[in-house]
Amino acid sequence: MRITRVIGVLEPGGAQLSALRLSRALVPLGVQTRLLVGDASAQGIALARHHGFEPEVFAVHDVIETAPRQWSPDDRFADWLRPQLADCDLVHAHMFGAWWAAAQAAPAGMPVVASEHNAMSWPLGHHGGAALTASTRLDAIFAHGPAVRQFALSLALPFDRVLEGRSAVTINARPRPQLESPRVTFTGRLRADKGPDLLVHALAAMADPPATYLVGDGPMSAGLKRSVEVLGLARTVRMPGWSHEPARYVAGAAVHVVPSREEAWSQSAVTALGLGVPVVATAVDGLPTTLADGRGLLVPPEDPAALAAAIRAVLAGEIRIDPGPGKRYAAGFGAARIAADYFAVYQALRDRRSQRAALSA
Repeated sequence: MRITRVIGVLEPGGAQLSALRLSRALVPLGVQTRLLVGDASAQGIALARHHGFEPEVFAVHDVIETAPRQWSPDDRFADWLRPQLADCDLVHAHMFGAWWAAAQAAPAGMPVVASEHNAMSWPLGHHGGAALTASTRLDAIFAHGPAVRQFALSLALPFDRVLEGRSAVTINARPRPQLESPRVTFTGRLRADKGPDLLVHALAAMADPPATYLVGDGPMSAGLKRSVEVLGLARTVRMPGWSHEPARYVAGAAVHVVPSREEAWSQSAVTALGLGVPVVATAVDGLPTTLADGRGLLVPPEDPAALAAAIRAVLAGEIRIDPGPGKRYAAGFGAARIAADYFAVYQALRDRRSQRAALSA
């Protein structure tokens, strides 16, 4: 089976990791993936190559700030895609700008599948009308998290075409050598929606802040480093940058923190659950679902004091989180299992296309 995977913006981040891990896990099932990208940074291109894929890119940027082809329709991107979507069995596009363009560019009769990984906050202008129109061309949309599912159900799609988006996560990892212990970890994009600044201010509110690793990169990196210095946390906070194996920082940690302002579905939280690490997170978007049934500890968003109190309580043993429920939940997100689920959808859509072609012959 030949899949063309279209990604709106290729940079180090959870949605990108989800698409690349899925593509790699599909290889043993006989799926060949071609990767087409709207916007890409050098780090994003390196990330794709690390997973074994050579991306073909519409626009390369030194730094990606606004990610236009994640959030906006672009006729030029659709025109660029059009000749490249003729020779495959199915198109799977990730992020609104990508699936809007794929809906315009894919040949008639070719299955088009979308994945939406983020709550639709429309930072570059509202394009709900364009999304509604494009959705009439979709054979399925994978919605990652409850807020995204609600958005998908508002589109012109039958109920049975809105499917649960599932990301593959690392659930087995050994800690990197020479990490401090006990330690607190954060992994993800250093961007406002992920809330790393809230964690830094929570640490500053603690009388004896623990060793903390902020693993990732992004537009807030320089500002966070300044805050760490100004708040007197230089001996406490480590910022190692982007890692291809963030789970190796999380494995063996005392607490993993997900302080997000927005979070459709947190790979970071589920990775920690799979590794048996207690998770403290903000009660936003999909996190209450991910950490339901005692799998983690939730605090109000935008509240560094509450975040500090929760971290302190877990470190002191005042609040104990049974790792069993979290491990059982995370076990459902291993790469092979996720790939089999997506492959079944791809196969059904390809077979349906073949049946239609036979009937019209």
